[in-house]
Amino acid sequence: MALATLVPGVAQAAGEQVRGTLTTGATGPIEGATITVETADGAEVDEVETDENGQFAVDLPGPGDYVVTLDAESLPDGVEVGPAGDTRTVTVTTGRRAPVNFALSDGESGGTGRILAVQLLVDGVRFGLLIAMCAVGLSLIFGTTGLTNFAHGELVTLGAVVALAVNVSGGVPLILAGLVAVVAGAAVGALNELGLWRPLRRRGTGLVAALVVSIGLSLAGRYLIQTFYGGRSRAYIDYQSQRARDYGLFTLTDRDLYSIVISILVLVGVAVMLQRTRIGKAMRAVADNRDLAASSGINVDRVILVVWSMGGALAALGGVLLGLSDQVQWDMGFRLLLLMFAGVTLGGLGTAYGALVGSLIVGVFVQLSTLVIPDDVKYVGGLLLLIVILVIRPQGILGSRARIG
Repeated sequence: MALATLVPGVAQAAGEQVRGTLTTGATGPIEGATITVETADGAEVDEVETDENGQFAVDLPGPGDYVVTLDAESLPDGVEVGPAGDTRTVTVTTGRRAPVNFALSDGESGGTGRILAVQLLVDGVRFGLLIAMCAVGLSLIFGTTGLTNFAHGELVTLGAVVALAVNVSGGVPLILAGLVAVVAGAAVGALNELGLWRPLRRRGTGLVAALVVSIGLSLAGRYLIQTFYGGRSRAYIDYQSQRARDYGLFTLTDRDLYSIVISILVLVGVAVMLQRTRIGKAMRAVADNRDLAASSGINVDRVILVVWSMGGALAALGGVLLGLSDQVQWDMGFRLLLLMFAGVTLGGLGTAYGALVGSLIVGVFVQLSTLVIPDDVKYVGGLLLLIVILVIRPQGILGSRARIG
């Protein structure tokens, strides 16, 4: 029993596509299964069979709604389609490669729903850690400056795009390309502070006006990236054709495992830095009370510059890791932005640990919500969770009622 998941790197396509992988823990990759893709009005687009790796990919005539059907009769003996059924309806936007997931049972476990929930839980932890890594910087920026930065998502996209350019065009291994992207993210974060936000603060610009500026910066950055990068999805050269390993109750590719490990190490490093180092303690002091911190001899401008650099670096690294699983897209950071805000607000505004806890909850909830809602609208589940928590506890999980900002 396992979840059929998307494995990027099946084929490079310039336009729209639906793709996925069929595999189970006992059977492994399922070859020869028939997949049919139709338009919303029933016109057949193509019929294909999965290859020796269990992968399939169907090029589409354009963006729109498509119905993807798995022929259950073409599955090997002992493999059955799960209770979610053999048909999926997906919405494909311009230049996107949409993943199509089918839950399959091979009789090795006691229940499809139980194992599917475990698989989604693991996927949710991975996704939540990525959100947390991006959201910690967003939370620290808010805590130290009071700015709600809507352009933070573009730092995520920047990291993925820079890593892709260095990896694909430069032929540099992805690990080194990722390090270049992290440095680029830190540099752009610092330039944001030095070239825009610090001068605006010194002019006495209000937080509402700064929020509007950040929205404009987000729009400008997003479409600037689209102008140079293009509108289609692309994949890194490295770590694409990987087979999911069976860990008993769930399956996981090596790149997803490494993504979880890297995220945990980075987040633990950030926590240690905030607790043990002078600059970390200064960050927490500025976030708690900027005026008091300044009167205590802390260089507030220097602390804010470090926060912006660190936030840019973390966002860029999150973008690199997100590009491994979802491929690199020109608006990937923008689509993640609302979930970052949900994680930050859910955990408690301005607290780095709150951002971590809130993001993990959002990531797990978003993935588990696909048990009852379509995959295409799973991000809505995270926002609904945010609404419910704020009704019960307006200050967030780790926020304080006395805290403002």
